[in-house]
Amino acid sequence: MSFGDGHSRSDKAETGDEQLMTPPTGEGQTRQGASSAASIAARAAAEAVARRSYGKLVAFLAARTRDVAAAEDALSEAFAAALTDWPVKGCPANPEAWLLTVARRKTIDMHRGRRRDEIASEELRVLALGLEAVALNPGIPDQRLALMFVCAHPAIEASVRAPLILQAVLGLDAKKIASAFLTSPAAMGKRLVRAKDKIRQAGISFSVPERAELAGRLDTVLDAIYAAFAEGWTDPGGTDAARRDLTEEAMFLARLVAELLPSEPEALGLLALMLHAEARRGARRNVLGDYVPLAEQDPALWDAAMIDEAEALLQRASGMNSIGRYQLEGALQSAHVDRCRTGQANWAEVVQLYDALFALAGSPVVAINRALAIAELHGAGAALVVMQEVAADERLAEYQPYWAARAVLLAKTGALGEAREAYEIAIGLEREAPVRRFLQERQAALEG
Repeated sequence: MSFGDGHSRSDKAETGDEQLMTPPTGEGQTRQGASSAASIAARAAAEAVARRSYGKLVAFLAARTRDVAAAEDALSEAFAAALTDWPVKGCPANPEAWLLTVARRKTIDMHRGRRRDEIASEELRVLALGLEAVALNPGIPDQRLALMFVCAHPAIEASVRAPLILQAVLGLDAKKIASAFLTSPAAMGKRLVRAKDKIRQAGISFSVPERAELAGRLDTVLDAIYAAFAEGWTDPGGTDAARRDLTEEAMFLARLVAELLPSEPEALGLLALMLHAEARRGARRNVLGDYVPLAEQDPALWDAAMIDEAEALLQRASGMNSIGRYQLEGALQSAHVDRCRTGQANWAEVVQLYDALFALAGSPVVAINRALAIAELHGAGAALVVMQEVAADERLAEYQPYWAARAVLLAKTGALGEAREAYEIAIGLEREAPVRRFLQERQAALEG
């Protein structure tokens, strides 16, 4: 993933506005209307809690059972119970505590059904204390970071560690996770099930690893945070509540890791990268809601304080003399900012950074952005040659930024027919209406 000139994919569903019909007057209809309103309020409250606290609730439950799948099942039953109970009795003052209490009871019931004689007395003691009384204000004791490092355990298959974090801690579904990692939802779903079984069967500890173990798991945790941020970042206007919450959650977790590990340059690099990207949110759409690419954004609309913080973090990281992927990506964002602010071309520096990043990561996404930078320095023909080196990667067949980049490069070489075809594929793959309109406008401009 990259936050440069490429366009990211989105899985947001398009829905129409729903209008509530006012029932005719009458006692029975009035009660029905009140009941309907209560149901709507209960569902809205449950959805808000799910967006805000899903990961914390799963982490709290799984920390004691070491069974992520069972924690998710119990929490799902608790939400179902809420949709039945809350419309009748009203939404509780602390919905997280209510859900946690019900989920814990469901967990104990499951344990009782599986092995009645093996219920730990600690489980019953915790329930007896009443989880409503646990210090949940302003939030549930934050065990998300511990669960993230558990999901990064070396006993779990490497390719599924970051996806497991996205699902278990941040509540993303398999489809969104699969899109982030360029694979199919079915394949990702199977990997996640196997990973959860591994945690339960191996009895993997839910405690944060010792300091000596953190370095070996940190990359996975950072990858998951970055993927979550990228998913939330596809909604620049902040109109999608779920994505807005996801972006805020990812930023919080990135800061948490940087504070926990202030001497880890990659943790600082990731936070810097995210700050640079978030600083441009207000410039990515114009007043009409149309997509504005980086090269056409007004730097005056960027958040200068965020950019200054990002630059300070990159300076700290560079002083630790241990270069890594996120520091390089952060440095690339810094270079883009400098070019846009000063108007001075720095493509040689950008290409050099992409060369180092590609050598380190070898990602086809990095290769695409590297090719676009090479086009600015050596021409579109040279860039197409570079793109050809990764064109055989089957993951790119349904990756919109690949086709959009290919269209741009083909158009610059005069291959307008091929460019139109590439734009057509990119438009078909893009789900964000503003970006789709932008691509359609670029395609139409080829006729001129």
